[in-house]
Amino acid sequence: MFMTISTTGTPERPATDLGFLLHKHPDKAQTFSTSHGTAHVFYPEASPERCTAALLLEVDPVALVRRGKGKGRGGAPDAALASYVNDRPYAASSLMSVAITAVFNSALRGDCRAMPERAAAPLPLRIEVPALPARGGAELVRKLFMPLGWARVDAEPVPLDERFPEWGDSRYVRLVLEGELRLCDALRQLYVLLPVLDDAKHYWVAPDEVDKLLRAGEGWLATHPEHRLITSRYLSRRWGLTRQAEQALELVRLAESDDLDVESVDNAVDEATDTPERPVPLAQQRREAILSALHDAGAARVLDLGCGQGQLVQALLKDARFTEIVGVDVSMRALTVAARRLKLDRMGERQSRRVTLRQGALTYTDKGLRGYDAAVLSEVVEHLDLPRLPALEYAVFGAARPRTVLVTTPNVEYNVRWETLPAGHVRHGDHRFEWTRAEFRAWAGEVADRHGYTVAFTPVGPDDPEVGPPTQMAVFTRAESDSTTGGKSTDEREKEAKAA
Repeated sequence: MFMTISTTGTPERPATDLGFLLHKHPDKAQTFSTSHGTAHVFYPEASPERCTAALLLEVDPVALVRRGKGKGRGGAPDAALASYVNDRPYAASSLMSVAITAVFNSALRGDCRAMPERAAAPLPLRIEVPALPARGGAELVRKLFMPLGWARVDAEPVPLDERFPEWGDSRYVRLVLEGELRLCDALRQLYVLLPVLDDAKHYWVAPDEVDKLLRAGEGWLATHPEHRLITSRYLSRRWGLTRQAEQALELVRLAESDDLDVESVDNAVDEATDTPERPVPLAQQRREAILSALHDAGAARVLDLGCGQGQLVQALLKDARFTEIVGVDVSMRALTVAARRLKLDRMGERQSRRVTLRQGALTYTDKGLRGYDAAVLSEVVEHLDLPRLPALEYAVFGAARPRTVLVTTPNVEYNVRWETLPAGHVRHGDHRFEWTRAEFRAWAGEVADRHGYTVAFTPVGPDDPEVGPPTQMAVFTRAESDSTTGGKSTDEREKEAKAA
């Protein structure tokens, strides 16, 4: 099993910098043990103008059968022989993906202390995989790689036998990728897509594979046009895991999308005033309204669910009344930006004890989120498909059950006041819906009834007498004694929420 990674360079930026990025010296041939064989790394060429690193994986068929799912296993009469005689040692697959993580782990993460600026910048790359199984053919290979920024994607079918062209092509292709990408991005794409194209894995797919997929797919998988096929194949068509991954990717699209800058348009000025000064941005007004509501609720320990890039967490940290702040988001990219914004690496010990950033999907229950005074869902719900809302509702109101929950969302009726927003459009392309005031109140009232909360509503921004405020906020307060509500126990209410 063989793969090469090549780059070109200049006297100022020699191609041999590839050795630093891969953490493998061009003058050495190195060997690494894997669970299914031996991986070799060497450089067929290494000059300032051009450098090529090769990864050769020698697979032990016996170890593969003993440790994994060995291809060909089953009830067929030749299954025993097929376990040992197959294409696993020769065709790139999940075995190569495992070798990439074992041999190029630092490069996969984008770490390079010697040349951090080179690791963070795109390189002219050429990647060749001589034998790649492709269930779906060359066309599927192009569909998977072309949206990822490659300038050239060649998938040349390998004939079954060159001596007998009438036999046609095999299911294997010779893959050549060329383009300017960060090395870590290219390796992550290969890590995910090699087993996807093979449509098989040599090991049992456990729930932790979802986390592996989300980490490797960060920054590209959520917006890939074939993301459903990729998640399904990568997770060996295990429906439960695929559904979990798709829900997480849906929230990634929320976290990584930038909010439409409607707050700063001229017509955001309160029409009741004649001041020509620039108005307070709606995002800032929203944060101020949230802080005020948290103060009124007497909250000290606060969850920011869907914290994104940490703007609200930053505002909470400035107020000493908030003793513990937890920002939760499904996107590691967003959390990384939030950590930089908050300067967590330079924060004093006392201050750093007040804040935690953690990765998590809001449509799944998390025991670690129980027991907090308040939870904030600021501009989150509108990014979910409506059928997903009951899962978020149960995770927050049924499982975490903070004393206070704040939910803000756009008021679609106010959109007519945005002169730059075309008629009939929502404020952001990723919004799955935008509620009227009546729709939001109906949803919030039903949620409160199901989970033993009361709810009040607060306008955020200028409250237009005809169309209301640009943002609407619901303040949910849990009853002091909520063991029963309307004759129903907490368990009964949770069962109803799950059913919904």
